[in-house]
Amino acid sequence: MASDLPSTLEQWLAYQTQVYPRAIDLGLDRLNRVLANLEFRRPELPVVTVGGTNGKGSVVATTAAILTAAGYRVGVFTSPHLRDYRERIRLGDRLVDGDALVAAFERIERARGDVGLTFFEYNTLAALLTFDAARLDAWVLEVGMGGRLDAVNVIDPDVAVVVSVGLDHQEYLGDTLEAIGREKAGIFRAGRAAVLGSRAMPPVVAETARAVGARPKRLGEEFEFQRDGERWRYTGPRWDFADLPSPNLRGVIQVGNAATAMAALEELAPPLAIPRAAVEQGLRTVSVAGRFEVRAPRGAQGPCWILDVAHNPDAARVLADNLRSTPIAGRTIGLCGVLADKDAAGVLAALAGCIDAWWFVSTEGERGRSAAALAALAARADLRPAAPVATADSIGAACDAACDAAGPVDRVVVFGSFHVVGPAIDWLERRDIR
Repeated sequence: MASDLPSTLEQWLAYQTQVYPRAIDLGLDRLNRVLANLEFRRPELPVVTVGGTNGKGSVVATTAAILTAAGYRVGVFTSPHLRDYRERIRLGDRLVDGDALVAAFERIERARGDVGLTFFEYNTLAALLTFDAARLDAWVLEVGMGGRLDAVNVIDPDVAVVVSVGLDHQEYLGDTLEAIGREKAGIFRAGRAAVLGSRAMPPVVAETARAVGARPKRLGEEFEFQRDGERWRYTGPRWDFADLPSPNLRGVIQVGNAATAMAALEELAPPLAIPRAAVEQGLRTVSVAGRFEVRAPRGAQGPCWILDVAHNPDAARVLADNLRSTPIAGRTIGLCGVLADKDAAGVLAALAGCIDAWWFVSTEGERGRSAAALAALAARADLRPAAPVATADSIGAACDAACDAAGPVDRVVVFGSFHVVGPAIDWLERRDIR
């Protein structure tokens, strides 16, 4: 290997942004060539692949939590990360070791030859090599974008899940729900279950499943859930579990996400045995940062904080539903940053009736959008009458200002890009707000 290649994890991550001319270039040919050079063979263990526009992270986390509670060693691949790149590759509830990542990147570099790889393709290959070396019992993989041509789709899943289909990444996936749904359904495999986690799924998703010979497993048809106060019931072809605890994830949609995870897990027996006790324990312990995550200062001195990576209109509507279902005595202050390639106008419209005062923050990088540009969109939107609008150039400055403006019965909702929510968590933890 050339001596001028990186040696630390930080150097490798910087290097990977320079290897390929485009940040996103969907397709599987490059990965398959490198995997062939690596002589990689998919291990004989259960793999669950989770795709969809929104809800992927919650379904992945719930699936992994239940498997872990059942005593299995689980590899979990997610993206993007909030604060630490190693969040993307987990062995159970432990972040992958930095030295193990460096070793994986060195193997990839030796094998790729003249094959260019995107940042996410390096990420996916490193996850596969790390999981293979760890000799795990199961893998849970989250699709990065779309499905059919996403790097994760180089691995044939035993169960594939599409949680939801909405308008996002249209420049890559198509500008209609049908086109996007068809791309997301590209993770389905013949003879395997295709779990559909939304009652409003475009028909093309189930049609594509049938066309490839997969078995559609649809919410409201082959599996169902019913709420009963704080408890709920899951019903599927193998499991009928009544009086389940609510998942340890806040938000009105999380029982549906938990049911979708259970619909996938139900398909893994055999070879994996998953008792009801493990289901309950997994539901009680599951956690995922930045999904209607609530934090408050000790002693209730100051406002409550809510963190949510709602960065498209569908996710913003879910956030709005969650805010309406948890009313407070004070004001709701919105702290928002949205990347330039996202439908920021749709996000603002979805939350317009829930926010009493706005702080817009700039996001950085090639896909960044300025706070001023967001404020200009807000000026044209139908926001709550008299809701004041302010801007900040950094998330730290916006958090400082929002905290100063908020009273003890108010709440601050930080939402939009991962590039906003992650630094906000850093800001909160420096103030011991957990």
